[in-house]
Amino acid sequence: MNRKALIIAVLALIAVISVGSCSAGWFDFITGEPDLDGQTVNLAAAASLKNVYDNELIPMFEEKYPGVKVVPTYASSGDLQTQIENGLEADVFMSAANKQMDALADEGLIDNDTNLQFLENKIVLIVPADSDSNITSFEDLANVDGTIAIGDPESVPAGQYAKEILTNLGLWDKLESKFSLGTDVTAVLNQVGQGSAEAGIVYATDAKSTDDVKVICEAPDDALDTPCIYPVAQLKDSKNSEAASAFMDFLQTQEAKDKFVEYGFTLHE
Repeated sequence: MNRKALIIAVLALIAVISVGSCSAGWFDFITGEPDLDGQTVNLAAAASLKNVYDNELIPMFEEKYPGVKVVPTYASSGDLQTQIENGLEADVFMSAANKQMDALADEGLIDNDTNLQFLENKIVLIVPADSDSNITSFEDLANVDGTIAIGDPESVPAGQYAKEILTNLGLWDKLESKFSLGTDVTAVLNQVGQGSAEAGIVYATDAKSTDDVKVICEAPDDALDTPCIYPVAQLKDSKNSEAASAFMDFLQTQEAKDKFVEYGFTLHE
């Protein structure tokens, strides 16, 4: 390279660096990836997703994007809906039911273009691992003398599903006095696992996460009118929209989907 060509190349490089320092677009153009360094993804996710996110997906995403931090908030979907309505800084919301996502969408808080019907779960009946009860079906709950743990139907999707199942089986009114209402599905799981409840109704994925409970059966297909769908979407006013978009894209990769399946979820088709 002659001297003139070298000077031109150096000047061009200086120009690129100068412009790039003012715009992340150059980074995008050169690397094919957005410059997310220093951004945070505030994730609001149903409590039943805590294990797969904390153990697998968040570490995987942060390894792929070392400059990005994922900060999760786990609670019942109803509680998360209320927190978001009251100003929780969330970039991505993943609910355990469409009800809460639809409510936020109706209020204009969800980026509807990103709203994805993503996962499915199953509802199961559980008892303590060392239980010697004769419970073999949901109908046998009518013979339970002790406490039955379910999520609070007012705010916990698993509790709403439990109420629907028991109502359709003609058991809700008979059992209502025996219910211990958990603030989220993890609380229900803990009550049964610790033996403070004789039985409980949770997601299959939660039952799979511990050896402290055993699954008696899945809810009968004809007892549940509403599929257990987990939608995920970005918040409309996300302050970290590029990082949130990258996180949404990551969730839809095969490696992320495989982790959801490994933890007992199925992919919604």
